[in-house]
Amino acid sequence: MNVAMFPGQGAQFVGMGKDLYEQSAVAKERFIAANDILGFSITDIMFDGDADALKETSVTQPAIFLHSFITYELAQKSSPDMAAGHSLGEFSALTAMGALSFEDGLRLVSKRAQAMQAACNVAKGTMAAVLGLADDVVEKACENISGIVVAANYNCPGQLVISGAFSAVETACETLKEAGARRALLLPVGGAFHSPLMEPAREELAKAILDTTIHRPSCPIYQNVTAAATQDTASIKENLIAQLTGPVKWTQTIQQMRIDGATLFTEYGPGKVLQGLVKKIDREAEVQSAQMD
Repeated sequence: MNVAMFPGQGAQFVGMGKDLYEQSAVAKERFIAANDILGFSITDIMFDGDADALKETSVTQPAIFLHSFITYELAQKSSPDMAAGHSLGEFSALTAMGALSFEDGLRLVSKRAQAMQAACNVAKGTMAAVLGLADDVVEKACENISGIVVAANYNCPGQLVISGAFSAVETACETLKEAGARRALLLPVGGAFHSPLMEPAREELAKAILDTTIHRPSCPIYQNVTAAATQDTASIKENLIAQLTGPVKWTQTIQQMRIDGATLFTEYGPGKVLQGLVKKIDREAEVQSAQMD
């Protein structure tokens, strides 16, 4: 069974999508429409901007969404049997599978990015990657730290990202190093994503999601907060809203997909991060980048 998967923030690079724009009339039309919807020329930043401008959350998220969706649209040969996206990538997955229109998907991603940036400005926080410890050890350590710090991204066995208030995350890093972590290092991110500090963003995005029409996707979507398959539109909305303050259960998602019969995982979008994570989760799984004509 075939899986379509879509990357999240961090996969961006200057020049992304320029080849698609130059080689495909369909892609060019999508990019031009995106500039109109967003109200600024995201193509200028993606194709020829500087890395710092592209790192801005309000730019990064729609840029990756655009690259991922357009890549899927151009490379799609047949419908996958299941789909998932990492954090932001969940919106790409839902749009690619027809649950959201292109226009609504892009608007929601832009709203999400702006709401997250605003929440970061209100409550300063950070994230840290913890390597070499079992998930439950990291979870228990976080529970015993004073202040807000939670497990945020279950990327693969032995790689868990924690998120929360600066001091709590720093304390957790020291505690986890003492517990035997190979590494526990702060990440260069703008805030405490997928933690309770994103509550203001969750409330703002919830209104936009509830006001947006979501259709039944063409295949089951394995959502981040549940790591379970669904095609139920009410559940999709509920899980999308919960995602901003809830964890990305990528390890559990891939494991469940394998249990459900997944064999080939195709990544649509910039980079190969998700392919690497899938192989770390299950060496027997087959991975590939999108195959363009």
